[in-house]
Amino acid sequence: MVKSIFFVLGSLGFVLKERKALTNPRVHGFYRFFSFEAIFALILLNIDVWFDEPLAILQIISWVLLAASVVMVVWGVYLLKKAGMPEGEIENTTQLVTIGIYKYIRHPLYSSLLLLAWGVFLKHVSLPSGVLVSAATIFLLATAKVEEKENLEKFGVEYESYMKTTSMFIPFLF
Repeated sequence: MVKSIFFVLGSLGFVLKERKALTNPRVHGFYRFFSFEAIFALILLNIDVWFDEPLAILQIISWVLLAASVVMVVWGVYLLKKAGMPEGEIENTTQLVTIGIYKYIRHPLYSSLLLLAWGVFLKHVSLPSGVLVSAATIFLLATAKVEEKENLEKFGVEYESYMKTTSMFIPFLF
């Protein structure tokens, strides 16, 4: 019951933040909302077992992914603020950021969410958590694809060239 209340309240917060984007599936915020929802549900589903069997291999891998997620989001946000010269929110950069982690991947913040989702999934592998992590992955991929169209419109040839030299989520792979 408590988890349901947290989910509803958290979802209301996400809806308020993304209310404009939720009316337009052609903007990246539309799909990002659903990835947040899937990750939030996944956390609530698996939180009770986060510290069970701390030395099990899946738990160790999970903690590595969760730690990497934190490092990636902190580094990515720092670089967006430092080099992106945002107007308002960090996603409204006025300069294309191509330094640091952005030199290798175009979407480190979404990569951090993928690491978070898969790290939480490994806390308790089950069919429901598998469905949620799959949904989060699909929605994050959709988010990145739509955002790339937005970035091509905003930054033009510079972003097109950038896409040719970087991976989407995983350096040198994908």
